[in-house]
Amino acid sequence: MEFRTPVEWHGESEEIKYSDHVLLMGSCFAENVGGLLLENKFSCDVNPFGILYNPLSIAKALRQMLDGKVYTMDDLFESGGQWHSWMHHSSFSSADADECLNRVNSRLEKAASALPRTSWLIMTWGTAFVYEKDSEIVGNCHKQPDRLFTRRLLDVDTIYREWNDALREAKQRFPGLKVMLSVSPIRHLKDGLHGNQISKSVLLLAIDRLCRELDFCHYFPSYEIVMDELRDYRFYAEDMLHPSPLAVKYIWECFCSTYMSKDTQRVMKEWADIQKGLAHRPFNPDSDAYRRFLSQIVLKIEELKEKFPYFEVQKELEQCRTLLNT
Repeated sequence: MEFRTPVEWHGESEEIKYSDHVLLMGSCFAENVGGLLLENKFSCDVNPFGILYNPLSIAKALRQMLDGKVYTMDDLFESGGQWHSWMHHSSFSSADADECLNRVNSRLEKAASALPRTSWLIMTWGTAFVYEKDSEIVGNCHKQPDRLFTRRLLDVDTIYREWNDALREAKQRFPGLKVMLSVSPIRHLKDGLHGNQISKSVLLLAIDRLCRELDFCHYFPSYEIVMDELRDYRFYAEDMLHPSPLAVKYIWECFCSTYMSKDTQRVMKEWADIQKGLAHRPFNPDSDAYRRFLSQIVLKIEELKEKFPYFEVQKELEQCRTLLNT
């Protein structure tokens, strides 16, 4: 007997390789996937603006990267002794305006400089509801009073037009670019449960239209996997809104089986074994057996580095050498 409804999804002909550079933007679900890619030594840039939820703010962030936007004092505002950007997460905020600008611009410059070598854009949309201030959609309200904003629901055509233009421009400038779109499975309770469903439906319809019309766009069904395959509160965190670590792990496995070749997954397993070895705590760290164990890990890391020169493993090598020298 089958006690769940598996999402039928076929593997993509396009794959994510270790030689690719990946830019992930969007909701905190993008952070989950991006963190796992980084943990597995893929070359990634995750949310250079911080977490963004609505598709128009994410599109605006992408355009600012393409245009080489430089933020000035006119782009900031001060509240409660802190300087903020309406387009950025509060992690960029500071009591010093120059420090805030430096954080924003240095991060933006780093992300923009990597765009020419970016193979994949992975965009995760969270909600179709937006907040406007002075007729401008903000990416982050920074806990400002509700009276400052107008809240509205985007329509499919508006999202489609904005993303169709942005993605065509990106593809024209970087012909090898591939795009993966997804809808975050995280429910936005502030929208109300019915409102959340309406919002997700708008996002799904816009993505479907983009993927049908742009052959370099792909859809990953993270939303459907949680809603249909993992239809149980045990797959949610304590807030009953975010997927639990187990659910994130399952979605990650689905993601890997869809977009990564068997060879890539074998390398990931090799690296996972190395990580387990690095996390091992011996009974006797001064024993010859443990030193031989560490030497074997160093050898494995160096072999991987030789096969994949773009692997960033210096930190792990230094960790082993420090343990060997103590």
